Amino acid sequence: MGFKCGIVGLPNVGKSTLFNALTETAVAEASNYPFCTIEPNVGEVAVPDERLEQLGRIAKSAEIIPTRLAFVDIAGLVKGASKGEGLGNQFLANIREVDAVAYVLRCFEDGDITHVEGRIDPIADAETVETELMLADLDSLERRKPALEKKAKATDKTGKEAKATLALIDRVLDVVADGKPARQTEIADNERRAFRQLQLLTAKPVLYVCNVDEASAAAGNAHSARIVEQAAEEGAGVVTISARIEAEIASLDPAERQEYLDELHLAETGLSRLIRAGYDLLDLITFFTAGPKAARAWTVTRGAKAPKAAGVIHTDFEKGFIRAETITFDDYVALGGEQGAKDAGKMRLEGRDYVVADGDVMHFRFAN
Repeated sequence: MGFKCGIVGLPNVGKSTLFNALTETAVAEASNYPFCTIEPNVGEVAVPDERLEQLGRIAKSAEIIPTRLAFVDIAGLVKGASKGEGLGNQFLANIREVDAVAYVLRCFEDGDITHVEGRIDPIADAETVETELMLADLDSLERRKPALEKKAKATDKTGKEAKATLALIDRVLDVVADGKPARQTEIADNERRAFRQLQLLTAKPVLYVCNVDEASAAAGNAHSARIVEQAAEEGAGVVTISARIEAEIASLDPAERQEYLDELHLAETGLSRLIRAGYDLLDLITFFTAGPKAARAWTVTRGAKAPKAAGVIHTDFEKGFIRAETITFDDYVALGGEQGAKDAGKMRLEGRDYVVADGDVMHFRFAN
């Protein structure tokens, strides 16, 4: 299972409508793209990428296989989740298992759909979710301290490591106790591994999803504008989307879908933007393999080296990695494919230390 983005929000904000639209769109495209629902609340969707179709045409590939991202529909949150209220424990356990969190925020007025707090205030909704996660993190950090304090008394390597972890925990506690998420803690490069091991809920990257009414799908509204402003201050991602429109689009065939988008003055579906934003949020990049059988997109974390990319295709490729034949996407297209790139001297042989670039078209040589 690859990377997962959790969809969270208060009740009645359109979270499940959005998730259902994601999965229905994926099912509707299943003839072209592989899709699977791993559990009732987990759906894998294709990551839209126009480059893949181009590669498939040039390589005369029989099959086009996009890379995928999993979205998890996490149980609706209520105040007190950190203390086990509602589905609190399940909610926190689900968030712990995802790599990033998409906050769905209600940015629409509708008298027929009650708001759990009796008001439309997406900033306050975001704070409600974040507060519950911060309270859970505070509890988790405080619980770890006694055992670490005991270990820190030792004079060996274990004691030294425990002291360093305690110092890190105290710094994170200061940030979270001040009402800020753990991700705002300044972390040195040599502390990143220890910080990840703390498995804090508010350390995960966040994306705000503004669920607006149909009329505001293209330009947003006053509610979503507040979230866009807040996201800019935090350096967080934001996507404005109408879950109702997405649900309608999901039920249309591809030809009708484009017509409907044109009527709404939308260049593409909000779901496509949401999927791409989730991908960016996780700091993921795409590399490709292309040949007569298939043109395929693969995912690695930005900064991954060639053997790690080979391992995404098959673990044996990583173990026996020799080198990677690499062509940039632009060269592959401009020179008419692999042979043209080879003839023009644009195919490079890269070794173990090569850092994969987004868009690389790769072929791995490995020892059996």
